[in-house]
Amino acid sequence: MAGALTLTKGGSGSECTLQGTPRSASLSQHGDFVIGGVFTIHYKLITTENNYTSQPKAPQCTGRSCSKSATVHAVVGDSNSTPTIAMSRILGPFGIPQVSYFATCACLSDKLQFPTFSRTIPSDYYQAAALARLVKHFGWTWIGAVRSDSDYGNNGMAAFLQAAQAEGICVEYSEALYRTNPRTKVQHVAEVISRSTARVIVAFITSGDMLVLLSELEGRLMAPLQWIGSEEWVTDRMMLQFRLFAGTIGFGIPRSVIPGLRDFLLNLGPAQVSHSPILTEFWESAFGCSLGGSQTAAGQKPCDGNQNLQDLQNPYTDTSQLRISNMVYKAVYAIAHAIHSIICTDEPKAPQHCNTSIRVEPLQVMEHLRKVNFSRNGYTVSFDANGDPVATYELVNWQVTMDGHMEFETVGHYDASAPDGQVFIIKKNITWAGSQLQVPVSVCSDSCAPGTRKAVQRGRPVCCYDCVPCAEGEISNATDSLNCITCPADYWSNAEKDECVPKSVEFLSFHEVLGIILAACSVTGACLAIMVASVFYRHRDTPIVKANNSELSFLLLFSLKLCFLCSLTFIGQPSEWSCMLRHTAFGITFVLCISCVLGKTIVVLMAFRATLPGSNVMKWFGPLQQRLSVLAFTLIQVLICVLWLTISPPFPYKNMKHYKEKIILECDVGSAVGFWAVLGYIGLLSILCFGFAFLARKLPDNFNEAKFITFSMLIFCAVWITFIPAYVSSPGKFTVAVEIFAILASSFSLIVCIFVPKCFIILFQPEQNTKKHMMGKMPSKSL
Repeated sequence: MAGALTLTKGGSGSECTLQGTPRSASLSQHGDFVIGGVFTIHYKLITTENNYTSQPKAPQCTGRSCSKSATVHAVVGDSNSTPTIAMSRILGPFGIPQVSYFATCACLSDKLQFPTFSRTIPSDYYQAAALARLVKHFGWTWIGAVRSDSDYGNNGMAAFLQAAQAEGICVEYSEALYRTNPRTKVQHVAEVISRSTARVIVAFITSGDMLVLLSELEGRLMAPLQWIGSEEWVTDRMMLQFRLFAGTIGFGIPRSVIPGLRDFLLNLGPAQVSHSPILTEFWESAFGCSLGGSQTAAGQKPCDGNQNLQDLQNPYTDTSQLRISNMVYKAVYAIAHAIHSIICTDEPKAPQHCNTSIRVEPLQVMEHLRKVNFSRNGYTVSFDANGDPVATYELVNWQVTMDGHMEFETVGHYDASAPDGQVFIIKKNITWAGSQLQVPVSVCSDSCAPGTRKAVQRGRPVCCYDCVPCAEGEISNATDSLNCITCPADYWSNAEKDECVPKSVEFLSFHEVLGIILAACSVTGACLAIMVASVFYRHRDTPIVKANNSELSFLLLFSLKLCFLCSLTFIGQPSEWSCMLRHTAFGITFVLCISCVLGKTIVVLMAFRATLPGSNVMKWFGPLQQRLSVLAFTLIQVLICVLWLTISPPFPYKNMKHYKEKIILECDVGSAVGFWAVLGYIGLLSILCFGFAFLARKLPDNFNEAKFITFSMLIFCAVWITFIPAYVSSPGKFTVAVEIFAILASSFSLIVCIFVPKCFIILFQPEQNTKKHMMGKMPSKSL
């Protein structure tokens, strides 16, 4: 309207008067009910300077008509979000319904701010989620972002960034531009894009802004980038001129064929066109002639009437890619259905009756508009509580055809109302940036292989990370693991750190070198004891055997054989019976052995005490007392062992403290008091034996067995004194090896020191094995 409304107050009250002259709409049609429509047709406005001395002329557009129609019941429009927001704020207070066909800003779903707004195109809230899902689907975690510096771009990109963050996608940069920005701003955005490491760019931008950006990028030498487009530009045929950007992919409004539209457009003639300024402008531009009948200032000749729209080959005549037009088509029919539901009665079994003369208010249209639910042209039209339709998109790919042209190819779809698993479906092969068939890679850091975990680089997004190997005993069995998993107690990580394997079980085995050596030494010692016993038995009537208390000697040799053999119970996999046997057998046999040595020492000492005048000590330590002393000393150890086994016996134990990567299978002593009581008792008897032997060390040489006993007990005590720290500090199976070594060393010291010298005389120096030689330096009284 070329004028303004002013409020004047007179005697009859306030009233509005129109200042100026109203103009008819660019495209109008009279009818019973009138709806308005606002559409973007051109991109430029011819501005004039006003001198404020005369009425200003109406703005002249080379696109978007600036005229206004008469009072309407509903308005279709606008195409862009920013002007739509402005329109909605104006129409809302008057209750006039507004149905947009291309305004996608999610902010328009706010019914507190825009109560009368609806749209037939999905909200950017859904498009942002679809774009984030698309990026995630192809594994792109490092992307760039470009947006229009407008309500559409800023709100849309904000929604996308939020959805991308939820999907674990990182954005290297986010730049904004507008088509009217200085070129330096556009160059800056292009420079950021060309220098970035992200190979995928999401552009939430309008067609006009994208044209400016692509024109700037086209002149730069750079590797092909994978562009992800929003619905505003990804299906705009004007973009197909940029061949370097083949492979672009994005979500577009589903295309449709509107029945009868092509015939209607192609059957327009000069007579019909001349009634509309917009159609007149189009006709003159398409055919290069003037419908006014005279030559124009631009030099156009008058049209001669032979012009035919069916001869044109341009986007106007191509109705196969109708996307936004279909949104307009649905918007008009939605309003028509709303008005129909007001003026018509649809009762069952009754003829339909419509009253076009009733007064229809815009608020009524808005109320019924929210309830419409119909199918048109293969699509369902309905609105939710926010005035939004069901979100459906086509996944569009820019592909180069066989003849070298670039076309839009639908390769999939997105339907927010579909069941899980069918929301996003790709149906066809996609051509990627640079006309490649392989999905491009755009990541800040390469994937972390199994066996490693992500470690975020300080000061950088979470998508930029280092791959840190898992620690010992931890694994990660998936790609890009955030954390390593600790293996169970009985398991350990393999060399690749991607699997938990059972820990190796270690114990002193008969199959390893150390076990074989110790077992061989044990058997050798037992055989040596048997051989010595055989020699002593064969020569039992000789003086040297008789002089060494043959009964205790045979008992000592038997106990030494048991000492050698009990060491075998320490070799092999521990079990309940072997753990109890090894320690008790060791304790009892060693006490038996030491008791015999102690008895022999006391006999030697008492024998020489008996040679003193008036001495009668031997009657107190005769053969019976010797046997009873050995039995008594041994029974005490047996009692200790019985109590130990009764209260807290030894048991097999998995030791995981010394080594984390393997299990040491050993015998736990159960009661530490019982274990050290057994060793302590052996030590006590050893000290007593050593003391008595030390007292008898100066007896005559020919019969001085005490020297050998002293020396053997000295070795015995030294072995067991050093055994204690070695036993405590040795790890794993070496603890058992130390214990076996102590048993064998002390046993060999006894048999070598006490019996080998006598065997040597018996076998190799028989001349000394005579009573005369034995009694040569002894006192007159014998044993």
